[in-house]
Amino acid sequence: MAKLYVNPNNPKSKINKELYGNFSEHLGRCIYEGLYVGKDSPIPNTNGMRNDVVTALKEMKLPVLRWPGGCFADEYHWMDGIGPKEKRKKIVNTHWGGVVEDNSFGTHEFMELCRQIGCETYINGNVGSGTVQEMSEWVEYMTFSGVSPMAELRKENGHEEAYTVNYFGVGNENWGCGGNMRSEYYADEYRRYQTYVRNYYEDKKIYKIACGPNADDYEWTDTLMKIAGKYMNGLSLHYYTVPGNHWKHKGSATQFDEAEYYLTLRKAFYMEELIHRHGAIMDRYDPKKKVGLIIDEWGTWYDVEPGINPGFLYQQNTMRDAMVAAINLNLFNKHSDRVKMANIAQLVNVLQAVILTEGEKMILTPTYYVFKMFRDHQDATLLDSALATEEIGMEKDIIPNLTESVSRAEDGSITITVANLSLDTTYPIETVFAQAAPDTVTGTILTGSMTAHNTFDAPETVKASDFADTKLENGGITFNIPPCSVISLKVTLK
Repeated sequence: MAKLYVNPNNPKSKINKELYGNFSEHLGRCIYEGLYVGKDSPIPNTNGMRNDVVTALKEMKLPVLRWPGGCFADEYHWMDGIGPKEKRKKIVNTHWGGVVEDNSFGTHEFMELCRQIGCETYINGNVGSGTVQEMSEWVEYMTFSGVSPMAELRKENGHEEAYTVNYFGVGNENWGCGGNMRSEYYADEYRRYQTYVRNYYEDKKIYKIACGPNADDYEWTDTLMKIAGKYMNGLSLHYYTVPGNHWKHKGSATQFDEAEYYLTLRKAFYMEELIHRHGAIMDRYDPKKKVGLIIDEWGTWYDVEPGINPGFLYQQNTMRDAMVAAINLNLFNKHSDRVKMANIAQLVNVLQAVILTEGEKMILTPTYYVFKMFRDHQDATLLDSALATEEIGMEKDIIPNLTESVSRAEDGSITITVANLSLDTTYPIETVFAQAAPDTVTGTILTGSMTAHNTFDAPETVKASDFADTKLENGGITFNIPPCSVISLKVTLK
């Protein structure tokens, strides 16, 4: 029997709710059709936003949303997306499918979406093809409540009060699609641009995020921290779990064998090494961990579904993706002393989406249910915990069989999330609490075969359900966790 040790008397770091954030880009059907259908659509909506999607995201407790990209951010000129829709400029989305972007979803629409969801806003500015003046005026347009040209323009466009911008990214992937810059060059550009991301608020500050490394580019992190570390609140990190051997052949989202399953999960665990090594570099310059590591693009990336525009990045979502989500979310919780926000890519109809839509239909993916099951970790305190594990997998793709994290909310309740990554073995687990004993326990489980997924014809093949197979005995909690499953337990102590 595997033992899970929990010490309620040894609290660790706060698990920022923003670790459970998401990312929405003008890419494929994420914004248009997925989130925004327009006021005149027969699909039920409020001010153009899909009611079904907004309701689902509220239930998932989405805390923060990043927009407008991604690569799209560094070719996005915000003035194209304000004012009367019939006058907005139509452009070609050169990064994603070469389709026409009509800019009908812009700043006001994004803010309205976040208002309906009740989430914080993360705006990504344009360094690659934009100017300092353009970025500065966008911040003024959104956040200044006084008298100024940009504030007056916002009011003319229908919003009297200033918006709240919680997070602002100064560029995106500037080592690649955001300008192919060298680390030293971008570090200097970041210092210059962020100077003019003015703080117009009296009672809060915009959290400024610098473009960080692509996966294991440790030189980038070192250079940015050395040259620009004192000018940033956060440094981004992008890492995708790609099972294929080449970006042109990434593997199928639904057609895979056990070997590819374990390969995918091994690559997901690489996130822990990235956090450790980038964190160690950041520690040299920032030992008090004032600068947050912002993992604002992560998740699985497969070949698009057959017959889909390859630039739309539409993929299905199976229990394998649920396992990847559980691995990462548990890791983020465990490293919440340095990791302050994370944004899975992407929200709807793109990559590891939590929601898929087709016309008026909507389905929730296995990844959605993992996020919903983990939501009580948000703004809770990480507790010291350890779980005895064993190695599983195939050939070189060896991983631990179990992954977990534990937190305590303000009301004293404890949330335990455990994933069983094995495809064939059920594990009995005994949870032991140091100098404490459980009083009550309730649970939720998500389980299924590794390729199980929801379709528009069968939307509830995979969904979370109540888990009652727990026993309070010997001052602890015992339960069996089935293969390929995720369990969330809510515990109160005596």
